[in-house]
Amino acid sequence: MASLHASNNFLLSSSSASNQIRAAISIPKLPSVRFSAPKLRQPKTQSEQLNSKDGFINTIPIQNNVHSTPLVQQTSSVSMATFQLYAILEAIADRVEMHNNIGEQRDNWNTLLLNSINMITLTAATMAGVAATTGVGAGVSAMGLKLASSVMFSAATGMLVLMNKIQPSQLVEEQRNATRLFKQLQSQIKTLLAVGSPCQDDVNDAMEKVLALDKAYPLPLLGVMLEKFPASLEPAVWWPTKQSPNSNKALTNNNGWTRELEMEMREVVEVIKRKDSEDYERLGNKALNMNKVLATSGPLLTGIAALGSAFMVSSNSPWAATVAAVAGALASAVNTFEHGGQVGMVFEMYRNNAGFFKLMQESIESTLDECDVEKRENGELFEMKVALQLGRSLSELRDVAKKSSYSRIEGSPMDEFASKLF
Repeated sequence: MASLHASNNFLLSSSSASNQIRAAISIPKLPSVRFSAPKLRQPKTQSEQLNSKDGFINTIPIQNNVHSTPLVQQTSSVSMATFQLYAILEAIADRVEMHNNIGEQRDNWNTLLLNSINMITLTAATMAGVAATTGVGAGVSAMGLKLASSVMFSAATGMLVLMNKIQPSQLVEEQRNATRLFKQLQSQIKTLLAVGSPCQDDVNDAMEKVLALDKAYPLPLLGVMLEKFPASLEPAVWWPTKQSPNSNKALTNNNGWTRELEMEMREVVEVIKRKDSEDYERLGNKALNMNKVLATSGPLLTGIAALGSAFMVSSNSPWAATVAAVAGALASAVNTFEHGGQVGMVFEMYRNNAGFFKLMQESIESTLDECDVEKRENGELFEMKVALQLGRSLSELRDVAKKSSYSRIEGSPMDEFASKLF
C-alpha cells in the first residue's frame, strides 16, 4: 500500500509539472479578422467600349467634359493689371533685342561705308596722278585711267551724300540710347511687380512710356528718321508729357516732404537750367555746326575731283589732274574726320544728355506741383533718387542747392554744375 501511494503521488506530481510546462509554453490564439478587398475592374477594351447597335456607349467619363480655363481665370488672386504688365515686359524685351541688333547693323554700315569711300577716293586720286604723269604717248592706257578716276570720284560723291544724309554713327547712338532706356523701363516695371500692387494706371503709364520711346527713337529710316541736321539742338524727349496741377497748397510735414526739401528741389532745378542744360545745348550746337560743315565739304570735294577728272579726259590738262588728286585727298581726310571721329554720334550724345536734364526738370516740377502730398513719391526717397541721378551724395546735393540760393541772392554767377556724371 505504501508503494502504491508513493506511485500515485509521483504520477500526480509529474502530471501537474507537465501541465505547468504546457501552460508556460502555450501561445494565445489571435482573434480572426476578415478583410474584404475591393474587386478590381478590368479595363474595357476598345471593342467593349463601342456598341455595334448604338454606335457609342452611353457612359462618358466626367474628365472629358471638363474644359481647360485660361490662366487669367484660374488664378483669381492675380490682378489683370499684373498680366498686362507682364505682356508689356515681353514687348519691351523684344524691342531691346531689335534696337540692339539694328544698332550693330548700323555700326557695320558706318565702318564699311567709311572704309569703302576712302578706298575709292584714294584710288581715284592715285589714278588721276598716274594718268597725268604718263604723258601724251601713253594713248589708250592713260585715257582708261582718266575715265576710271572720273567714274570712281562720281561714285564716291554719291555714296558720301547718302552717308552724310543718314549719319550712321548718329543712328548707332540712337539705338544705344533706346536700348538703355528700354532696359531702364523694364527694370522699373519688374520692381513694381516685385514690391508693389500694380493697378490700371500703372499699366497705362507703362504703355505711354513705351510708345513715347518708340516715337523718340524710331527703328525704320524712310519717313520717320530723325532730322540729322536741325536748325538748332532740341533735347531728346522719350517720356510722355503730363500736365501737372498748379495751385496753392498748405504743405505739412507729411510723406517725407518739408518746406526745406521743396526749396532744395527748386534750387536744383534752377542749377540744371542755368548750368547743365545751357552748357550741353551750347556744345551740341557746336557739334551740329561742325557736322554740317563736314557733311557739305566731303561731297563738294569729291565732286570737284570728279570734274577735274572729266577735264583730264577732254583737255589733257595737268592742272585738272592736280585738282582731281588734291581734292580727292582732302575729301578722304574730311570723310575720315567726320565719320571716323563720329561727329554725328557726338551730337546725338549731347542731344540725349540735354533730354536727360529736361526730364529731370519736368519730373521735379511735376512732383512739386502736385497738390496732394500723399499722392507724391516719398520725399526722402525722391531726394535720394535725384542725388543718385546727378552723381552726388545727399549732403553734396544740399550744398549745391545752398550755393544756388546764395548766388541768386548776391547776383553772382553759379560756378558749379548740378551733375557730376556728364
